[in-house]
Amino acid sequence: MTDTSFTPKFDTLVDVFDSATARYRDRPLFGEKRNGTWNWMTFAEFARDVADVRGGFAALGVNEKDRVGIIANNRSEWAIAAYATYGRNAAYVPMYESQHLKEWAYILRDCGAKLVIVANDKARDAILAAKAGTDDEGKGLPDLQHIVVLGGTSNIASSTPPADKDIAITWDELKKLGRDKPVASLRPTSADIAGFIYTSGTTGNPKGVKLTHKNIACNVSAMHEVFPMSTEDRSLSFLPWAHSFGQSVELHGLLSMGASMAIAESVDKIIANLSEVHPTLLFSVPRIFNRIYDGVNKKVEADSPLRRRIFRAAVANAALRKRLAEKKRSSGFADLKQKVFDRVVFQKIRDQFGGKLRYAFSGGAAISREVAEFIDNLGITVYEGYGLTETSPIATANWPGARKIGSVGKPIPGVRIEIDRTETNDPKNGEIVVFGHNVMLGYHGHEEENSKVFTPDGGFRTGDMGYLDEDGFLYITGRIKEQYKLENGKYVVPSPLEDQLKLSPFIANSFVFGDNKLYNVALVVPDMGALKKWAEQHGLSGEPATWLDNEKVNALYREEVDKHSAGFKQFEKIKRLKLIPEDFTVENGMLTPKLSLKRRVVLAKYQGELDKLY
Repeated sequence: MTDTSFTPKFDTLVDVFDSATARYRDRPLFGEKRNGTWNWMTFAEFARDVADVRGGFAALGVNEKDRVGIIANNRSEWAIAAYATYGRNAAYVPMYESQHLKEWAYILRDCGAKLVIVANDKARDAILAAKAGTDDEGKGLPDLQHIVVLGGTSNIASSTPPADKDIAITWDELKKLGRDKPVASLRPTSADIAGFIYTSGTTGNPKGVKLTHKNIACNVSAMHEVFPMSTEDRSLSFLPWAHSFGQSVELHGLLSMGASMAIAESVDKIIANLSEVHPTLLFSVPRIFNRIYDGVNKKVEADSPLRRRIFRAAVANAALRKRLAEKKRSSGFADLKQKVFDRVVFQKIRDQFGGKLRYAFSGGAAISREVAEFIDNLGITVYEGYGLTETSPIATANWPGARKIGSVGKPIPGVRIEIDRTETNDPKNGEIVVFGHNVMLGYHGHEEENSKVFTPDGGFRTGDMGYLDEDGFLYITGRIKEQYKLENGKYVVPSPLEDQLKLSPFIANSFVFGDNKLYNVALVVPDMGALKKWAEQHGLSGEPATWLDNEKVNALYREEVDKHSAGFKQFEKIKRLKLIPEDFTVENGMLTPKLSLKRRVVLAKYQGELDKLY
């Protein structure tokens, strides 16, 4: 049964807002860099802007059960609009700026959005075209009545149909409407829908996950029980709030605890921003932690032999202390060395990330144990968790006093995990099924799909494969649908193998394949920076793209793949590989906005190359 002893601190997100803005009025909340300077908004200023926008929504006819869409990256206005929406007991529907127009139009049409907020004039004009039916789809947006432009104007292009000229206003105009006609917050119930989060999906149209106030507020309440933050804590926010991990865990969670969030300028400026805002917390997906791991190792390798030896000795000593601690033992000499190493080695590395980073929270996908232990050894404690959009998202987590590196932790308060081995026929691994307050209401308009993912007693079938150890810690071993069978009948789960290969400083990305084949092969995307340096040392000239067919380069990558697959089972080994120049990105459609690999898209493009490897 689900844990019935859990009593949530908050019933709705309006409760979260009221509590935080009353308690932490003068504390900084959001930091944004403008003209080279970080400017901070306080909780009181946030509350004022939410009230203005809530009033503006009311003036435009946004009422209970309506839907408000937003197409924008993380910014203070994103959060203001979210809490203004909750205060109208309407549902918030976020989208990514990086999505295509047809996905924006599909989502707005599917959820029946009455109003949409857009980042700029370009997005405004695209939505106007979709509403008029002059886009590729030609279906129109019959429910859409208003567009609010954040970083643009309300001036409409002359080509816009006359009937649509008056539906766009600016953010400032919206706020003025609210100041002129203020309204109090409506009080949603815990069962009311707080928002739709559309899963990006690797195939077909995205599905709208309906999350209630109870779903998200209980997730936030569980954070208070197992990992409370303080007003002195700060994150650098770069995980999109349009995704449930960034939204529930960082935005709602930190706001509820009086902590602050600096909003990163862009992904490529994360490291620079870290050194400017000095965060204590980092919320990220494994891809970013892999970059940190890779970057530190590359700097170490480029250093003098003496410095390399000191660094390796420091890491080895940190690992020794952890092994001793696991056995409830300690070493005075190792502790003494740790103090010296922390000052002369690890603190200098942490200074590159702002100097105050204490905790790193990893989610969205399984982080490599090697990477987690490496970052942990630097003095940044890694807490890995697990969940999906459909579970609001936290289902399990590691927390102080309950942590095992390599696991994704224990179920959070009020949540229960079961392992269903029906499909795997494995004595240990099975599908992870989640029960509790965090399980979504369902997919919007997909009753047939709902019947597939819910168990008769209300559990959610995650599609993920894993097991529980004797202490109740969950381990993820892959995706049920990703799993394929070799000709010899052995089952292979490719994603953990790919993650291991990507630990090579020479490999930016990889794709393992072997469905119904004799053995596994791989597509490998070289890290061009590392390869270029190696090529210079080995006398290669010409364009980097021409190196991928070079015999020496292929020998290098064969050696790297063999080295980083040493721990694979024999049948999982990579027999042949193909170097490809193009990375898998959101822009080329091979990654989802949350950076999950779209395996079918990769297969569609490279099936011919993979077949040649056999």
